[in-house]
Amino acid sequence: MEIKSHQGDRFAAKPPAELVAALVYGPDSGLVRERAKALARSVVADLNDPFRVAELDGDVLESDPARLWDEAAALSMIGGRRVVRVSGAGNGQTKTFERFLDAPSGDALIVVEAGDLAKNASLRRVFEAADNAAAIACYPDNAEGLESLVRTALKTHGLAIEDTALAYASGRLGSDRGVTRSEIEKLALYAMGEKTVTEAHVAAVMEDESELRVDETLDAAAQSDYASLDRSLARLWAAGVSPVAVLRQAMSHFQRLLSVRAEADEGGNLDGAMNKLRPPLNYFRKGSFKAQAQRWSAGALSEALTHLYEGEALVKTTAVPGEAAAARALLAVAALGRSAR
Repeated sequence: MEIKSHQGDRFAAKPPAELVAALVYGPDSGLVRERAKALARSVVADLNDPFRVAELDGDVLESDPARLWDEAAALSMIGGRRVVRVSGAGNGQTKTFERFLDAPSGDALIVVEAGDLAKNASLRRVFEAADNAAAIACYPDNAEGLESLVRTALKTHGLAIEDTALAYASGRLGSDRGVTRSEIEKLALYAMGEKTVTEAHVAAVMEDESELRVDETLDAAAQSDYASLDRSLARLWAAGVSPVAVLRQAMSHFQRLLSVRAEADEGGNLDGAMNKLRPPLNYFRKGSFKAQAQRWSAGALSEALTHLYEGEALVKTTAVPGEAAAARALLAVAALGRSAR
């Protein structure tokens, strides 16, 4: 049977009693691990129990398929149903699982972990087609699911979260369920003793130091602050930050400014346009960003983006040192900002 990603958590927590095996796959490796563990724990509470839990590697299974039947049929010395966990599975084990599902051995639950599999992947098709098996997709959480996950996880720590802080946190999470849960735990620990998580809490926990340095550089360029721009660039180069990474973040920053400026020019307002940005703006940078959006015209922002595109091309296609090319592009932007309106 096929289990969609949004159905995965519920299915993994309480799989049907007749389930023989489950394939847990997808690009979100953290979610794959989480759901595979939930499936295994539906049978065995302690996954470190050597009598009731067996671990197999996909490569080992490919070279010795009989191991699957042996482990599935083995009996626990202390009684109770067993779990066989198979990691690193791929299409190379398709025939093995196909034969096993046609004639399963023993009553163990087989939990198989795999990476991202195409819709026509043979391993995935075998589990989807079998009545006694399931293929559980694991894709990154959507916005609604992610916000629910954050709220629920924080609630277990006795914490509520402001709507703006929730949007800010959600904009920085979601690519990997394991990383998401780790970040939420850090956030809960940081806010311990408070009743409500705020944007300031999220910013303190989830902002990367090198990203903050780049933000400082971009603000200096947009504000035509040559002295601050020179100092912040020197710090970036000393820290080993890639010139291409700086230019790409600069492009993203000025594209966001252009988006907000264009909406305001069409009759909207800056605050409303800024609140629509995803990921949300850093709590501490909203004032600076708004001032930049007020200062720059849409035409000047488009011209600034041209300087940045040309800077990246210069880095990639010539022998000009990357730091020099990136600095030249940002200085050109800073100069343009003096007459941005």
